[in-house]
Amino acid sequence: MSISVFVPRDSAALAVGAERVAKAVATQAHNRNIDVRLVRNSSRGMFWLEPLLEISTPEGRVAFGPVEPEDVVDIFEQGLAEATQHPLYLGLTAEIPYLKKQERLTFARMGITDPLSLTDYEDHEGFTGLQHALAMSGQDIIQQVLDSGLRGRGGAAFPAGIKWRTVAATPAKQRYIVCNADEGDSGTFSDRMTMEGDPFMLIEGMTIAGIATDATVGYIYVRSEYPHAIAVLNEAIQIAEAAGYLGANILNSGKSFSLIVRKAAGSYVCGEETALLESLEGKRGIVRAKPPLPAIEGLFGLPTVVNNVITLASVPIILARGAAFYKNFGVGRSTGTLPFQLAGNIKFGGLVEKAFGLTLRELVFDFGGGSASGRPIKAIQSGGPLGTYIPESQWDLPLDYETFIAIGGTIGHGGMVVHDDTADMSKLARYAMEFCALESCGKCTPCRIGSTRGTEVIDKITSGKDREHQVVLLKDLCNTMTYGSLCAMGGMTPNPVLSALNHFPEDFGLTHAPTAA
Repeated sequence: MSISVFVPRDSAALAVGAERVAKAVATQAHNRNIDVRLVRNSSRGMFWLEPLLEISTPEGRVAFGPVEPEDVVDIFEQGLAEATQHPLYLGLTAEIPYLKKQERLTFARMGITDPLSLTDYEDHEGFTGLQHALAMSGQDIIQQVLDSGLRGRGGAAFPAGIKWRTVAATPAKQRYIVCNADEGDSGTFSDRMTMEGDPFMLIEGMTIAGIATDATVGYIYVRSEYPHAIAVLNEAIQIAEAAGYLGANILNSGKSFSLIVRKAAGSYVCGEETALLESLEGKRGIVRAKPPLPAIEGLFGLPTVVNNVITLASVPIILARGAAFYKNFGVGRSTGTLPFQLAGNIKFGGLVEKAFGLTLRELVFDFGGGSASGRPIKAIQSGGPLGTYIPESQWDLPLDYETFIAIGGTIGHGGMVVHDDTADMSKLARYAMEFCALESCGKCTPCRIGSTRGTEVIDKITSGKDREHQVVLLKDLCNTMTYGSLCAMGGMTPNPVLSALNHFPEDFGLTHAPTAA
């Protein structure tokens, strides 16, 4: 009887030796004449345990981690799943508290299936949503997305259904679906995990979006630093086409949709939807003035849905189980779940999918285990490099869009970067300005010049040069950038700067927080 052994093929696992572990499993099985079925699954998102090795048992999979090739020999010698006394034995994978306490909707298959096995995907509710969509009108599909309350998971949190409805209602001979997979925010990796670990889910979500809006072509704009994701997506698209889930006459429905993968330009600002569209058209990735909105004049001047990976990957389960099921998770207008990503100075870094409404304290301590250094945590940056620094006084607020907007924060893509009490917040604030100066597309003056002047002003504050006047100047400059920049690149750069200045004035040499403007 064959024994199934699972070793992830995720980039994070590969980076710490998963390929060597997989080879060790194959070698030991061959040398001991044991019938082993080696499955290269996706990561479950517990990165401190990678490479994670799992073995199927009648009770469920048991896990060992983090595993080195030499550990594989001991696990085989002790009887594989019977190696319960091995120091790396973790018990039943599903019972590991980090996983058990999550609500996995989008990431339900992560770590369970072979990412490129169509059979695995179908056996775990895959393409059920697409089949339901094919039996519905485009208007009814859009209504399901609207009723679910799904909002964009890329940062702005704009209702996905409204964007789809606008595209569908705009007269055009051709419409497009564009997936923004240029995941550039620090501490984020859920898009990469999705593309590498469950590519058919993204394909299904984009196809449903195409059917709903009468778009027949889709593009996935993938971060250039993600070669594994690009390779997996291209292979998955070929498999889906061969099975009739993509291409002309999808499942004999008369509907058509094709997908094309494009490598991104390596520019942070191309994560902004209009700069992304410029890049897709073969131009320099600079921001377009809005209006017109991409939903009306997008790719090649035609109506275009631009959503990020997690937004589109959330669609299949909504169509499979209904809007009410999805909306039952979360709080208020923040419905469903979000794959939060824990990074920085964190003991248990990884992915945690939870319904909106938990707190930062629960996320960072109950799941993340506190700081990796063991020192007190000073600040948590939420929402990428242009997100605010959250002090401890705000860690017990519920994680939902409206609550964070009310405190000037952003949840963004769900990336949470942790800093302990050794962090110098003035240096982190300066980094935000310098980052903007380096990554700005240069089209608008507030972003292009403001970020350079901002870096200089912060240097003057920290050096004690006319400090009070320079603080007033910095706040005025941030106000100009916030309200005068063409896009979020310049408009959001003040967030980390002002939050660091207001909550941690001592790091700037100030005795108290500056008064409000």
